[in-house]
Amino acid sequence: MDIPPELKRFESLVQVVASLRGPNGCPWDRAQTHESLREHLLEESYEALEALDDSDRTNLCSELGDLLLQIVLHAQIGKESGEFEIGDVVEAINRKLISRHPHVFGETSVKDVSEVLIRWEELKKNERQTGKGMLDGVPKTLPSLAYSQAVQERVSRVGFDCPKDEEVLDKLSEEIKEYQEVSTAREKSMELGDVLFTLANYARRQNIDLESALREANQKFYNRFSYMENLCREREQDLTKMTLEEKNELWSEAKRAGI
Repeated sequence: MDIPPELKRFESLVQVVASLRGPNGCPWDRAQTHESLREHLLEESYEALEALDDSDRTNLCSELGDLLLQIVLHAQIGKESGEFEIGDVVEAINRKLISRHPHVFGETSVKDVSEVLIRWEELKKNERQTGKGMLDGVPKTLPSLAYSQAVQERVSRVGFDCPKDEEVLDKLSEEIKEYQEVSTAREKSMELGDVLFTLANYARRQNIDLESALREANQKFYNRFSYMENLCREREQDLTKMTLEEKNELWSEAKRAGI
């Protein structure tokens, strides 16, 4: 099987994937379907996000390649079944970008980012099918925190938003108070959901990606607790038999170590 000579060309990737799916290709690649690739698309997306969070540009380049592979695989499967091919994918996104940027490719003009977002929502509204709302385009399979920020960002474009950050903090205090006042497990679950939803809104207003912020906090906790475990191994101590005060001291040691 011939290897494309110019591996930096996009067409070479399309050719390689077609060969993998061909009669003499790879059994695994030939067995894949749109549905079977779903988990791989999701996994590669998260790995690219992790590279972004780590500011690892070399790894980001590699992970974007893995993500691009998923797109080309789906396009090849679509071509084989007569649904669509990679040219249709590229054409569709080009048309969308051009139509949604009349201030670049047309005669209209905008003064700032906020006006771009308002115009963007107006254009998307015209593209929607009859009966579809502005929140219908937000994937419900997004992680919950990311979904909260996405839907709140959408409605803010049409002015459905608190005018001031302080009002959101007041709302957060209100939701926490309501959580403290309920007693049943179901009520607590619902009220805590409201707390998280409001917190997601505040993070959005501060230009903080709450999903990324929480991933970073999770990693920080992992690193510090692992450091505690290492200290215990070095000192021949049993973490499970230590008092909470002793464990907190280990945690403080980890913080002082810059972990």
